[in-house]
Amino acid sequence: MGKVKIKRKSTLIDMTAMSDVTVLLLTFFMLTSTFLQKEPTTVITPSSVSEIKVPTANVASVLVSPEGKVFLSVAGEADPNVAGGEWASEPIRAEVLRKAVQTYEKYTGKKTGITEGDIVKFSKINMFGVPLDVMHSFLELSQTKQDEFIGDMNNPQVGIPLKDITYTDQDGNKVTTNEFQIWMRAIYNSGNDNLQSAMKSGEGIAVKADRGTPYTTVHQVLDNLQTMKMNRFSVMTALKTEKD
Repeated sequence: MGKVKIKRKSTLIDMTAMSDVTVLLLTFFMLTSTFLQKEPTTVITPSSVSEIKVPTANVASVLVSPEGKVFLSVAGEADPNVAGGEWASEPIRAEVLRKAVQTYEKYTGKKTGITEGDIVKFSKINMFGVPLDVMHSFLELSQTKQDEFIGDMNNPQVGIPLKDITYTDQDGNKVTTNEFQIWMRAIYNSGNDNLQSAMKSGEGIAVKADRGTPYTTVHQVLDNLQTMKMNRFSVMTALKTEKD
């Protein structure tokens, strides 16, 4: 009696449907995710139980490195079509630099050498932190060299200075300020009403410091904000885990 031949079934699996689902999921996550912005240094924030999220639009962020270096970033409207794009991040940053340079040169009598080309380059930078008298030479560097420069925490030309600047106002009175205050006032007066309102309410100012940053430096930053009547702000933290 002959052997019964069993018909072999094909092992081929049609993966078309699975590929379609994978592409759809990947597209969904790409469109709904918020990408982390590049920062000059790694900051490990202290833990807390707060789950309130810091906004990603209309916010001025202050970063304090473990070495005590201060950096700033400013974000405008999330929707670039608001106000015809006038309040998007890049136009806001450009206006902030113009106002900061104008105030600095008025108070110190020094020229920064900032050009319109520099302003365009600056508008594309997310986070910045060099003295205004160094800004022109910093912006002339390539992107790679800028990252190397601002990432060197041992460089005395890195970080927004908190050193006092004393000038005489129109009434002949001696007034003291510093570059950090000049920048924050420039952001506040950038022309974006929504950003200004957010800063008034405290939602538009976020302070991020490393848990190893000296308290004296953090206190100095917060004291400067309070000096400018910016008494409401958020302090960024990491969500506390069971281990904490």
